[in-house]
Amino acid sequence: MTKTSSFSAPKGVPDYLPPASAEFVAVRDGLVGAARLAGYGHVELPIFEDTGLFARGVGESTDVVSKEMYTFADRGERSVTLRPEGTAGVMRAVIEHGLDRGQLPVKLCYAGPFFRYEQPQAGRYRQLQQVGVEAIGVDDPALDAEVIAVADAGFRGLGLTGFRLELTSLGDDTCRPQYRELLQEFLLGLPLDEETTRRARLNPLRVLDDKRPEVRELTANAPLMLDHLSESAKAHFEQVLGHLDALGVPYVVNPRMVRGLDYYTKTTFEFVHDGLGAQSGIGGGGRYDGLMAQLGGLELSGIGFGLGVDRTVLALRAEGKEAGNPARCDVYGVPLGDAAKQRLVVLAGELRAAGIRVDLAYGGRGVKSAMKAADRSGARFALVLGDRDLADGTIGVKNLADGEQRQVPLAEVAGVLRDQLG
Repeated sequence: MTKTSSFSAPKGVPDYLPPASAEFVAVRDGLVGAARLAGYGHVELPIFEDTGLFARGVGESTDVVSKEMYTFADRGERSVTLRPEGTAGVMRAVIEHGLDRGQLPVKLCYAGPFFRYEQPQAGRYRQLQQVGVEAIGVDDPALDAEVIAVADAGFRGLGLTGFRLELTSLGDDTCRPQYRELLQEFLLGLPLDEETTRRARLNPLRVLDDKRPEVRELTANAPLMLDHLSESAKAHFEQVLGHLDALGVPYVVNPRMVRGLDYYTKTTFEFVHDGLGAQSGIGGGGRYDGLMAQLGGLELSGIGFGLGVDRTVLALRAEGKEAGNPARCDVYGVPLGDAAKQRLVVLAGELRAAGIRVDLAYGGRGVKSAMKAADRSGARFALVLGDRDLADGTIGVKNLADGEQRQVPLAEVAGVLRDQLG
């Protein structure tokens, strides 16, 4: 009779369990590894922050702040929010600890869970896993290109190929205000519903991000930011494209792109994978030149990205590819008797100290059951030790791929396994 738990994970929160969790870890570590190669240092962020940080930093008019945040009062009656994204928290940490007054740019990366109250579906979770980077303090098109190239390298390093990079420029203070007025005038002349009209007055750019077909049809001829860039903003964007060309990073310019957060300026980008259906974005980011000052820091620029670990896992599966090694261990010990178990416990410790992953058959199970467990573990070799082997000072090393077993001196088994495992 199967016993069922009276508890289950919260709606929209995925569990990652062995062996599938090996793929999750490989994707997360692969994306982080690409950032490490470019000199990004790790920052560990709080899971929750003062609600005002996100309201001010992300933007009151965004869906993230207005509809999706997990906000609650703590025992001290302070309003706190589970982090919906990473950039605002990084900015707070950089300002609080004075990193903005040291060597620039400040280059940081992070990984972990973020929280948004959305309608769950494949690739859209209420607890989503992301890898992010932020490069703060230098306004240089070459740095924009580096950030984008790091994300591109992270995906490609995992074997992902069926994605495309879309990017645009959202302008800056030299042209954004004029464009905002132009777009607002256009939108307010349309027969929009009351809520969309309110959004057009508050933040007209957000209306271009509306996914409803009827709104998309109405805004098909809306003026586009790319057509109204100032000379300086246009030159900045052209230099970013030039650097990407030199780096060999393919891209598509998408003049209608609007990211879901208010702080983006100039270079803005998204990685899209059509194998995921509606939730096609696997990561994205952009420049946020006014954010630090908005949060009480210095007038410093910044650029960063957030890449979805969950969605990258799904994208790999859509391409029929795998990442990571699902094997729990390299070597599985099978003791035949109590004395053999005592010796194998010590040997397992020695092998682990040498960097070899080792598990043992615990609980006094029989040989047949133990060998089945060895196969399920994914190990390449089984170590079979009995009383006669102990007396002879040897141990059986069985290749689980071809079934061949040979006796090896106990004193030499660590070296033999290191050689065999490469």
